[in-house]
Amino acid sequence: MRTQVAIIGAGPAGLLLGQLLTRAGIDNLILEQRTPEYVLGRIRAGVLEQGAVDLLDEAGVGARLHAEGLVHGGIEISWAGGRHRIDLNGLIGGKHVVVYGQTEVTRDLMEARAASGAPSVYEAEDARVQGIDGERPSVRYRHRGEARTLECDFVAGCDGFHGVCRQSVPASSLRTYERVYPFGWLGVLADVPPVSAELIYASHERGFALCSMRSRTRSRYYLQCTLAERVEEWPDERFWAELVRRLDPRAAADLVTGPSIEKSIAPLRSFVAEPMRCGRLFLAGDAAHIVPPTGAKGLNLAASDVRYLFDALLAHYRHGRDEGLNAYSERALRRVWKAERFSWWMTLLLHRFPDHGPFGDKIQLAELQYLFDSRAAQAVLAENYVGLPY
Repeated sequence: MRTQVAIIGAGPAGLLLGQLLTRAGIDNLILEQRTPEYVLGRIRAGVLEQGAVDLLDEAGVGARLHAEGLVHGGIEISWAGGRHRIDLNGLIGGKHVVVYGQTEVTRDLMEARAASGAPSVYEAEDARVQGIDGERPSVRYRHRGEARTLECDFVAGCDGFHGVCRQSVPASSLRTYERVYPFGWLGVLADVPPVSAELIYASHERGFALCSMRSRTRSRYYLQCTLAERVEEWPDERFWAELVRRLDPRAAADLVTGPSIEKSIAPLRSFVAEPMRCGRLFLAGDAAHIVPPTGAKGLNLAASDVRYLFDALLAHYRHGRDEGLNAYSERALRRVWKAERFSWWMTLLLHRFPDHGPFGDKIQLAELQYLFDSRAAQAVLAENYVGLPY
């Protein structure tokens, strides 16, 4: 088989790139190790920057997002028994974010791809990327017990942190940067109305908490926990009781609880691989970088990677120009590192770090007080939260 662009990974990055390429008349094929049901079953965040929303519109999959997504013009930070609103809309000229679950983004993209007839191969096993330094790269894999080879012009590595694409880059050509945080997030999904119309980020002496949502009837809540803890140690009753302890009195009184429909613990890390290109292999999304979820940047960084890569491939195929391909890694990494900085700062601002000590606790307190007292500091937070320009 042959295609112009082989896309490894059917998460949002791979599906979005494939949708844009298909609409532009550029042949592509998506290879995915898992089943469609598994891909759709992954629970992820869903705070979208305007740039991501615009790109989904360009891909022709924005109708349900605009019908069901929740437009948020601010966020709230709970601290010392009170709540402080960061007016995203007012601070930076009418900008906002849209809450729409990553699962729903994936579903919309899957349905659009099926309707277009563009090919996808699920349960593609033992994928190996070859020949990326030459003119004719290929991907070898097994499907239903049969060995297959996909020849292509370019490979887009959208297969996540544990995927094969980054592992296909020679170690001598790749440099990685990583920080692993000494805690995780225990997340619960429940069919209960959100406790607030906007997200609440809670800084508390018992640990961080986040009140988020997926819709007007489905909520997503998180608690900071140790990496030694297990989901089985957190029955619903214990989770809700602990969440109440970490919220301000008004939110605690308004909280509606109910049985969880999903519960998991996710470790937090910051990770970047440089460069994001090796020959004819281009990394995008979690294959190249991971951010702690505090700043809501994971899916949005994947979208900006796709923006840069799609524009570069379009210029190559339509005009024979490769400046965009040559500049892809540098351009994407500039935005990646700014998002890494913001996500690191938000994590540092709101979580309890076991090794901070009294001095670190005082610095965190001063940082919060400065944020609430300074409109300029709030504007910096708002500018980064709604998303820096592409």
